[in-house]
Amino acid sequence: MMLNSYNKSDIMQTKHAVHPEDVKRYDTDRLRKEFHSGNLMVNDAIELVYTHYDRFIYGGICPAREKLKLPTYDELKSGYFLERRELGIINVGGKGKITIDGEAFELDELDVLYVGKGKKELVFESSSAGQPAKFYINSCPAHKEYPTVKATRHEANKVELGSKETCNERTIYQFIHETGIQSCQLVMGYTELAVGSIWNTFPPHTHERRMEVYFYFALPEGQALMHFMGQPQETRHIAIRNEEAVVSPPWSIHAGAGTSSYKFVWGMAGENKAFTDMDGVSLKDIL
Repeated sequence: MMLNSYNKSDIMQTKHAVHPEDVKRYDTDRLRKEFHSGNLMVNDAIELVYTHYDRFIYGGICPAREKLKLPTYDELKSGYFLERRELGIINVGGKGKITIDGEAFELDELDVLYVGKGKKELVFESSSAGQPAKFYINSCPAHKEYPTVKATRHEANKVELGSKETCNERTIYQFIHETGIQSCQLVMGYTELAVGSIWNTFPPHTHERRMEVYFYFALPEGQALMHFMGQPQETRHIAIRNEEAVVSPPWSIHAGAGTSSYKFVWGMAGENKAFTDMDGVSLKDIL
């Protein structure tokens, strides 16, 4: 398998922070431009997005027939990607491998890998081109180096929420968080909706101390999802398909309803790592 640094990917998309009063005047196209990201999983490509919300980076690395080396980017003004950053990775595809400064980590589907600040060379590859790995990544600034740690879904902290009656029965898998895998500020895991449930994170909440990105996956072909965002009294929606992401500013709710069950990765950065640090919104106050 050939090693490819994939020069085309050395440019990231950039999304700027916006004021909630401005968002009230956005049409559908502008709303999607500022908050939505599609085409994140492209074979033999690295597709990343840099958002000015907490300098968060998210996106996909999908090696199929080639190994892909994570480059640095002009936007980072650094000698290598993790010179001042940390990284969380979850594999949402076939079996793959990540080699970090010569040390190899095998990742099956839904395995998670945390990579601390200071690691210089990361190479991504798939075990089979027919079933390529799909590495979804979250990265944010870091002030301290923490150890690289791998975890399987069986090692996650599981939280059962919701019910069949309210169509939001779901399991939260917490990996990188306050009492789990340690990081500087990154918090990351995924949520799995039970068959027959469609609502996530409902009733919704905001968290002024952190931003968040949702990456929706395992949404069957032909199905769709409506992601709701905005201030609680000024909500908007964004139509989502499989393997697409949406940025949630600190002032925005973040919830979704699909036409079938699905999974989504949640990643956060900001002032703290307390998963429960959120400001709940009553359903009667949602407009």
